[in-house]
Amino acid sequence: MKTAISHVVLLAAGLVVAPFSASTAESPAKEGQAIAKTNPNLELARQLNQAFVDVADEVSPAVVVITVVQKASPPARLSPAQGQDDGEDPLDQLPPEFRRYFRHRSEEMPSEPTRGQGSGIIIRKDGYILTNRHVVEDADKIEVRLKDGRTFKAEVRGVDAPSDVAVVKIDAKDLPVAKLADSNKTRVGEFAIAIGAPFALDYSVTFGHVSAKDRSSIILPDPEGPTMTDQNFIQTDANINPGNSGGPLVNINGEVIGINTLIRGLHTGIGFAIPSNLAREIADKLITDGKFTRAWLGVSIRSLREYPEFREFVPTLQDGVVVDSIVPNGPAAKADLHPTDVITAVDGKPVITSQQLKDEIRAKTIGQDLSLDVFRKGRQMKVAVKPGEFQDKTLAANNPSWASAGNAANNGLGLTVKALTRDLAEKFNVEMADGVLVTAVEKAGLAARTDIKAGDIITSINQQPVTNPKQFRDALKNIDVKKGVIVNLVSDGTAKFEILKEGSE
Repeated sequence: MKTAISHVVLLAAGLVVAPFSASTAESPAKEGQAIAKTNPNLELARQLNQAFVDVADEVSPAVVVITVVQKASPPARLSPAQGQDDGEDPLDQLPPEFRRYFRHRSEEMPSEPTRGQGSGIIIRKDGYILTNRHVVEDADKIEVRLKDGRTFKAEVRGVDAPSDVAVVKIDAKDLPVAKLADSNKTRVGEFAIAIGAPFALDYSVTFGHVSAKDRSSIILPDPEGPTMTDQNFIQTDANINPGNSGGPLVNINGEVIGINTLIRGLHTGIGFAIPSNLAREIADKLITDGKFTRAWLGVSIRSLREYPEFREFVPTLQDGVVVDSIVPNGPAAKADLHPTDVITAVDGKPVITSQQLKDEIRAKTIGQDLSLDVFRKGRQMKVAVKPGEFQDKTLAANNPSWASAGNAANNGLGLTVKALTRDLAEKFNVEMADGVLVTAVEKAGLAARTDIKAGDIITSINQQPVTNPKQFRDALKNIDVKKGVIVNLVSDGTAKFEILKEGSE
């Protein structure tokens, strides 16, 4: 019996069991304990275990539970683009505070005031608390509860919609403060610890890893009121649930590396946090000014690395940010910046990703010239731009969709064009411009696979200007749809470009 017990105890501890002998039978429990105490692997596990305990003890006092009573919102119709024909919408798994980023409020949402709960982080001893905008949005009343049980009424100091950052203020002094890390130094694979109040379970601690950095295009735009989103999320598999919003994502040193903000479905292990550097930059301005004034260029962009179709047209260029389109009347529209330009640096500082470009522009002085290094038509050049002030409604615009009609011309692109006359401009409700008017798009043609539609004005083909149908036809003589064709156009007042390529969808 002693032999069996000895084997079970040692195997359960994950140790190598020596053959049974009389000496091991004399005091198996004591010898097993001695081995366990000296095992270096177990000692390392104990140290890691204690490290997690220490982080929870150190950070939790600076974490708060935020309870809000939100204003009633009128029911909104679900966007057709986001609706589901099968009656089963996977977004229903998301909590209400996250759902606003992915779709309109559904018709079933109650019209009465509702209570919500999130988390926050104390960042100053005199009562300034960092959280998410969506936690406190439309709040009539905000209550903050500390780890020691004290509760305070809170007021919103400021919010920033593009980043989803908010700061609230309570009347208190000498509060415990969380330490914000330099999130640029955060590495993929390191431990990540989330603290918050998921499902009203206050001060829950979960842990995982930093799964990825610089995640963008996570939040879908609102079809009824497009807004720019400043997205540079840290992805984590630390378990985040409703109520974690606004709470900290912490490294093993007890430093806040991010603000937990979004999840992609429940129980998926895919969560997103706003990097602490971005949160700190915005929070400081919200505290001092009550708002964050963001500079912007008014362009739609994407990284050259993530645009393989376009890379074929700039084979000598390794990195940069492609200008997809330019917002009418925006800062870039007033400068010598064109769709298909590739921005490689801002004031001499190289940019590779879209977020790097946004980061460089965000804090620039509004109205003061900055210099963009631009690659255009095979050569580098400098373009001066005066950034403007971004406002939520800047991108809101009326986008009428024109009905296609007529037979497409046999030009390889699957579209028909005509000279732009004043009568046609009035018919299609467009401004006179140098280019040819798209009057029809063939359903099975290459153009139908893009956003080109009747009413668009084509201004160049493969960067060769076209101002009349003859120039358009001449430009098409040398195209190879297998390699791809760059079509520059003006659509609903916005200068942009599309790539038409045989075999692409």
